[in-house]
Amino acid sequence: MDHDFLWDGPKPPSRGPKPTLTLERIATAGIALADAEGLGAVAMHRVAAELGVTKMSLYRYVPGKAELVALMAEHAIGAPPELPATGWRPGLAAWARSLLGAYLAHPWALEATVGPRPVGPVELTWLECALRVLADTPLTGPERLDTVAVLAGHTRGIAQQASAGRNPEADLTTAIAAPLARHGDRFPQLLSALAATGDAGAGDQAFEFGLTLILDGAERRMATQAPTASGHS
Repeated sequence: MDHDFLWDGPKPPSRGPKPTLTLERIATAGIALADAEGLGAVAMHRVAAELGVTKMSLYRYVPGKAELVALMAEHAIGAPPELPATGWRPGLAAWARSLLGAYLAHPWALEATVGPRPVGPVELTWLECALRVLADTPLTGPERLDTVAVLAGHTRGIAQQASAGRNPEADLTTAIAAPLARHGDRFPQLLSALAATGDAGAGDQAFEFGLTLILDGAERRMATQAPTASGHS
């Protein structure tokens, strides 16, 4: 894998015809293919065909499929949003909601951004953006990284469920309906929680609820590390 490709772009050809494609155009063609058919449909020859060039011609711009997929993910997810300057908590909440929106718009990007792969400036800018929000908090460097990792993991998990057409609460309710009809007296707390959910008319609020729990936990951690009035930690 060429780990410099996303940062430096393709090397100018020393000979041959003048380049006619741009990386943006290549990424756009790959994104359209992945959006329509999934990441498994993306191959150098398929993208080349969409662009009206040969597979060998495409290799003049992109070293291989790994770099092509990374290029697509960079363009599909895009730059992080401008975060509100009203504190770390609104900032991280906005960050997570924006990331969720990007994954929901392009579900294949979930698969494209795991495991060994070329990592580009867009992905690192998202990380930098979230860490900048936490820069003035009492959290240590490792704790700031872990906070962002937990938040990103929660966001990815919800996006994966949504892209698969899954509603965890609905799935659970359907799966346990028959057992509870026969053995409900053994699970009073479960029945009570399900009844309360139905009475409140609550849908699947897993993302926002999980987001609140993570931010609450980070806030509590900060409070334990904040300097006391005497100046001691």
